[in-house]
Amino acid sequence: MLSMSTLLTIALAPLIGAIVAGLFGRQIGRTGAHSVTIIGVAISFLLSAQVLYQLVTGQADPFNQNVYTFFEVGRYSAHVGFMIDSLTAMMMVVVTFVSLLVHVYTIGYMAQDPGYQRFFSYISLFTFSMLMLVMSNNFLQLFFGWEAVGLVSYLLIGFWFTRPTAIFANLKAFLVNRVGDFGFLLGIAAIVFWYGSLDYSTVFSNANSMAGVLTPIIPAFDVLGYGFGGWEVDVVTFICICLFIGAMGKSAQVPLHVWLPDSMEGPTPISALIHAATMVTAGIFMVARMSPLFELSETALNFVLFIGATTALFTGLIGIVQNDIKRVVAYSTLSQLGYMTVALGVSAYSAAVYHLMTHAFFKALLFLGAGSVIIAMHHEQDMRRMGGLRKYMPITFATMWIGTLALTGMPFLSGFYSKDTIIEAAAHHAHESHHWIATYGYWAVLLGVFVTSFYSFRLLYLTFHGEERFRDADAAHGHGDDEVNHADNHGAAPADGHHGDPIHADAHGSDHDDGHDDGHDDGHGHHGPVEPRESPWVVTVPLILLAIPSLLIGFPTVGPMLFGGFFDGAIQVNESLGHLKPMSALAEEFHGALAMALHGFTAMPFWLAFAGFALATWIYLFNPSLAVRCRQWFALPIRVLENKYGFDDLWIKGFAGGGIALGKAAWKYIDAGLIDGVMVNGSAWVVDRASGLVRQIQTGRLYNYAFAMILGLIVLLAMLGRVFG
Repeated sequence: MLSMSTLLTIALAPLIGAIVAGLFGRQIGRTGAHSVTIIGVAISFLLSAQVLYQLVTGQADPFNQNVYTFFEVGRYSAHVGFMIDSLTAMMMVVVTFVSLLVHVYTIGYMAQDPGYQRFFSYISLFTFSMLMLVMSNNFLQLFFGWEAVGLVSYLLIGFWFTRPTAIFANLKAFLVNRVGDFGFLLGIAAIVFWYGSLDYSTVFSNANSMAGVLTPIIPAFDVLGYGFGGWEVDVVTFICICLFIGAMGKSAQVPLHVWLPDSMEGPTPISALIHAATMVTAGIFMVARMSPLFELSETALNFVLFIGATTALFTGLIGIVQNDIKRVVAYSTLSQLGYMTVALGVSAYSAAVYHLMTHAFFKALLFLGAGSVIIAMHHEQDMRRMGGLRKYMPITFATMWIGTLALTGMPFLSGFYSKDTIIEAAAHHAHESHHWIATYGYWAVLLGVFVTSFYSFRLLYLTFHGEERFRDADAAHGHGDDEVNHADNHGAAPADGHHGDPIHADAHGSDHDDGHDDGHDDGHGHHGPVEPRESPWVVTVPLILLAIPSLLIGFPTVGPMLFGGFFDGAIQVNESLGHLKPMSALAEEFHGALAMALHGFTAMPFWLAFAGFALATWIYLFNPSLAVRCRQWFALPIRVLENKYGFDDLWIKGFAGGGIALGKAAWKYIDAGLIDGVMVNGSAWVVDRASGLVRQIQTGRLYNYAFAMILGLIVLLAMLGRVFG
């Protein structure tokens, strides 16, 4: 049986480490700061693994109990409590495992940074916030964890606060998430209003009571004989869409995705932590947890499916034109989050959270591997200034290849089992529903396989294969004209022997500020020509430990987790509301992990991935001149992708700029014109004019006052005469 003391220890151990490192960092030093936080997260991981083992083996039953009650007023109450089932336990293990490896990795990556203790405090606090989110048994605690991870991510993205780009990025992340969080808060308020409770168990058990109930969004009204309004929406649909808007912000779905690529301004360890196992997966976890509500609204599920499909395909395309190694992986994260969201939209919740788990391992591996490359390149991030690193960094090279193969869905690797299941679920849903959104969702995730493969292998080839371009790049650094030399070395003339990326020779703009992870040195005191070398053990050991599950975790877990009832009770799918749901249909076709992988070699996703691999190999290893022609042929779409479809302009110039313009107009015409000009200055003018007129009566002459008194007396006597006469 699960004990409250164990669960409290899991949640509070990272918090204690964060407090000690944050408040007493100077006293305990660097070693003390990383030791106390690593110990705290390690305790959480070991106990989380124990909890998962007990649930899987049947030694413990799911747990749902309150720890502390804030208040109880009538039927309303607010608690701190834990709901621990298979979904929660899996998330706890993934979050603490990835966080533990990121903590260890940080020892090497941030070795020379002056904010060393502060960084460890932040990432440990981040882990605590995520644990509170996933372990909660009520909406109030969920919202606390939700906002806490947003706040700490703001601090971490802007960790190097002397860089204007970092400050812009963390403000962007914070404000965009506030847009999503408004919808999320509105959804929670609607739950309290209609269900009268903040507790998951109460709301889920009464979910059907609101099915089919309509509520007016805009009441009916009449103007000059014309009727307006009277728009109604299903209560559950309204709640689910509001909740999902919150998920769109946290899990970076179009159009609230714009903050996530810019979060690369933070140090690489936090890029891995945000993108792999914590903040961006919060929205996926939340929708899966709310499956009893989402299953009651086909409209909400179609909305989720459309947004996820759009994100999966179109943000992946942007990754093709990125040159910053971290940003390529960042756009990959956006695309994979789209895959998870598609799975949610077709009621394949278990496939979504299963891909969440496998993705956490190989995406953390890719981010930390990118960080290892950045260390070796003395904080150079532009792939056009790399090349040929495989012989200098064999461990990083091998682990990055494993992560890439898992990402692209190579059969037998972890990413294949989860990604292929999502594609098959989308195909089944499209076949059964015949709705255009379902068809669109299937083709989006299918074509996304080719896109993912192309940009993933492009990253590998530009970084680890081909000519060693970093020596010429370093020479360019020494001439004080970085952009000119950069263009010369990696421009549209491959005859110089440098197999750069001519497709993007002039794409230096918004996604590549200075090419460096400023704020810390590499620890080698290096200022001469670049000579890459393998990263220290505190960097390579986490890479190896992440490569193992990226390679192996899928084969033994796909059957039990997806088709063996692992999520029974934690995820609810209502089979009676429509056609046979995808996971039930796929379960009938599942004949084991081996058969699934062998069949994968004959399926369309594998051949699309192979096509992406073949095209990237042909262009970036054997025929770089083709890239030059591609840029000429596809100049317009490449420009659109470099501009990220204009979403940044929409938010920055449109909404933010429009808000500023509206404020200025309001100040000019309302504040200065109406309030100051008419109400303040106008009333003063009226008083001044009236007082000028009244002043004429006050002459100061005695006979004028006597005349006025006599005149008044005559008028008064006349009035009295009429009354009594």
